[in-house]
Amino acid sequence: MKKIIVFSISLLLFGSCTKDLASLNNDPKNPTVVPSYALFSSAQKNMADALSSPNVNLNIFRLLTQQWTETTYTDESNYDLNQRNIPRGWWNTFYRDVLKNFEEAKKLIPTDVADPAQVKNEVAMADIMEVVAYYHLITTFGNIPYTEALDYNKPRPKYDDAKTIYADLLKRLDTDIAALNTGAVSFGSSDLLYGGDVASWKKFANSFKLKMGILLADSDPATAKAVVEAAAPNVFTSSNNNAMFAYLSSPPNTNQIWVNLVQSGRKDFVGANTLVDAMKGLNDPRLSLFFTTDANGDFSGGIYGASNSYATFSKPSDKITAPDFPLTLLSYSEIEFILAEAVEREYNVPGTALVHYNNAVSASIKEWGGSSSDASVFLTQPSVNYLSAPGTYKQKIGIQKWIGLYNRGYDSWTEWRRLDYPQLIAPTSALTVIPLRYTYSVDEQNINTVNYNSASTAIGGDKVTTKLFFDKY
Repeated sequence: MKKIIVFSISLLLFGSCTKDLASLNNDPKNPTVVPSYALFSSAQKNMADALSSPNVNLNIFRLLTQQWTETTYTDESNYDLNQRNIPRGWWNTFYRDVLKNFEEAKKLIPTDVADPAQVKNEVAMADIMEVVAYYHLITTFGNIPYTEALDYNKPRPKYDDAKTIYADLLKRLDTDIAALNTGAVSFGSSDLLYGGDVASWKKFANSFKLKMGILLADSDPATAKAVVEAAAPNVFTSSNNNAMFAYLSSPPNTNQIWVNLVQSGRKDFVGANTLVDAMKGLNDPRLSLFFTTDANGDFSGGIYGASNSYATFSKPSDKITAPDFPLTLLSYSEIEFILAEAVEREYNVPGTALVHYNNAVSASIKEWGGSSSDASVFLTQPSVNYLSAPGTYKQKIGIQKWIGLYNRGYDSWTEWRRLDYPQLIAPTSALTVIPLRYTYSVDEQNINTVNYNSASTAIGGDKVTTKLFFDKY
């Protein structure tokens, strides 16, 4: 009986497959050819997820800038980057999940799209996103693989000089801006940033160029001035221009804060006393938009770097823990802060530092849900008013920018390193001073050892205390 059953099954199998034996090798759930638009969308989402995530295996920038602090597990608030291989998570996400997908999309676009003008637009957009991704890598680590990166034939790529890479990224951005044609279409709904609107992409690219230019203000003043002045006429002019990745209200495409805090049921973070106390001292109207009230109905932050009771202190607000809360990649308020600084540095940009500063603070308050009246009252306070607030322009802009970049931990960390304000203090229990960079991925140390050693020596040591090329003071 067993022989008959086996023979019958064999006949069925062979009988049903003799016409197309090759189809047995096809996996419908894992196609061998992926459309360029799918790769582009996937890379955009992967970048947004990395920047918005509060997962301590990947993104601890809200902790480094003392916007949040931890409750039970305090390793990251005390600057232990290696317990969870945080640098490896950041490195792999940007190279493998972001840059590689954008690069493959660029290769496939000419095959997928018939209209040459549309091809140029889409290739330019993908390249702009690559520039953005490399910006995040280079300002995290310093020297990184670039000219030999993304090539499977070079599993041990050399590292390029960070400043040289940065100069090339600026050139690429100029080429991409020139290539964008507002008379042609692009990705449409597959573009998760601007829905394929080419004019918005032009404005975004120029605004990101402005941001890249000001980063060099202390280390390379001449280049910074030239880049900022060239970009300034074409940047964001209102919050309607903001570059934002929208999330949905139900999984799987939801805000990563919701995923990691609400969906998971974790109670790992509360507001840090550093930020909460500063905002209370300034009577900041955004406080209730950033945080929940504490156990006493007031606002209080946990002691930064220490163990804190989740029930006692203010927590990230319901606003930012909503599943559909968007990730802001670049905002009008940030652009106005840059222009205020550019005026102070005597760059040839229109307006005054006072007006740009007021625009920046007002835009931030309104972007978070505050009113024009809230902004006006806030700006009249002597401790906030640009003409009377204490300190240099770096201090005035730096403190308000730190608040304005709340929940954008990476950008807040970069601006703190560049402007040196606010003057954050590491907890006494910290392993190091506040990190100025991530150390390289442990995989690079073990697999790409020769190039890793060379890069580490070139930047002054693979340490969190090593200043990067832009961080002069």
